[in-house]
Amino acid sequence: MELHEDDGKATPRTLLGRRLRRLRETAELSQRALAERVGYPHTYLSRVERGEQLPSEALAQALDDYFSTDGLLMELLDMAQDSLIANYSREFVAKEREAIRIQVFTSSTMPGLLQTEDYTRECYRMDPTAETLNELDARVAARMKRQRIFNTSPSPRYWAIMDEAVLKRPTSDRRIMREQLQHILQMAENPHITIQVLPFGRALHTMMGGSLTLLTLKDGATVALVESFASGEAVDSPNGVVELVERFDIARSMALVESESLDLIRRYLKEYADES
Repeated sequence: MELHEDDGKATPRTLLGRRLRRLRETAELSQRALAERVGYPHTYLSRVERGEQLPSEALAQALDDYFSTDGLLMELLDMAQDSLIANYSREFVAKEREAIRIQVFTSSTMPGLLQTEDYTRECYRMDPTAETLNELDARVAARMKRQRIFNTSPSPRYWAIMDEAVLKRPTSDRRIMREQLQHILQMAENPHITIQVLPFGRALHTMMGGSLTLLTLKDGATVALVESFASGEAVDSPNGVVELVERFDIARSMALVESESLDLIRRYLKEYADES
């Protein structure tokens, strides 16, 4: 079920809104009265009840605490955020939490798990299928939530390779790009994270025009996701995975070593800083 579907069928977002309304009405509270008790605008609560907007995690937690619902609204929020992920990749993304190693190649944008909030928001704004501002904010929040995987213990080994085009193409607001590059450099200080850049000087390569993610799971199996524009395909057949792993390995062999890659990122950061 897509979060933005509105054909009369229940979605995680509408279920959350209905449950909140029932909790409020059972407690014989108006929206304004509940808003005063949890410290949020009543207009915000009204949009959540109508299914027009997802609550923030802070609001969902505050409501769970107030109504003593043992995390029910937080669970519904998790379901709603998961439903924002494209159908073709939803099951694949769920496996990120089980991965012991994540390998990513991107040819046009920063790897999703390394994006800043503002960079993610600008990417989603460029999506012609984007709908309301509230939905955009929900999609950004869902992406940021996935990044918590780096806070787990043990965290997965993460290896990202970017085409130099990712660095060359700026955001409309250069501040966003500067902060994004600073964030990449900070993430590279994590011993579990390796970042490489495949430079223009290496000419054509096997991964042009799309992105690839490889997940190595705890049982040793590897699954893959190939994406381009708003479409993609999850691959788990042995022959298909072997071919994609080979493509990734070729790209890795053509990329700059990590120290040289980070130096190139710093040069781009300086260029964007000089523009300001």
